Amino acid sequence: MVILGIGNVLQKDDGLGVYAATYLKENYIFSEDVSVINGGVEGINLLNIFMDNDKILILDTIEIEDKPGSIYAIPSGELSGRGLNSGGAHEIGVLQCIDMLELQGKAIPETTILGIVPAEVTFDIALSYILEEHFNDYIKVALNFLNKHHIEAILKDNILTLDEIINKAKDPSFNL
Repeated sequence: MVILGIGNVLQKDDGLGVYAATYLKENYIFSEDVSVINGGVEGINLLNIFMDNDKILILDTIEIEDKPGSIYAIPSGELSGRGLNSGGAHEIGVLQCIDMLELQGKAIPETTILGIVPAEVTFDIALSYILEEHFNDYIKVALNFLNKHHIEAILKDNILTLDEIINKAKDPSFNL
């Protein structure tokens, strides 16, 4: 299983997927082989991840007409053919990875996007108050998803808080 955090930490709420992936990687030990990857804004450059893995959970914001903080789990089958959407460049690229595999007749990994509706996408290394308020719920949904796939997540003794992770993102030498 791969947990793939997508987003741009320079654009406030758009960085939530990266923060969530970092939070999971830093704070949990998984019962099975789980790779947590910061995909950032790589988009189509992540094609090899889709070709090399059977199960992928994508953590990202998602543009859906709903109130900010609403959480959606969308299986890849519902995303087929939507490679050109109104989201950011990274979303377009990730969806195009799925479309490219389909067009080439290659196996498509069991992929789910765990999306949250953003409140503010603007230049800032932070999260809006609304997404900060819903962050723990988002992590719980991700952990429940993993549990349904028979992957237990064990909380480490020393955890990094969301604020600590966001502050580390402000340090140019730190790699989320």
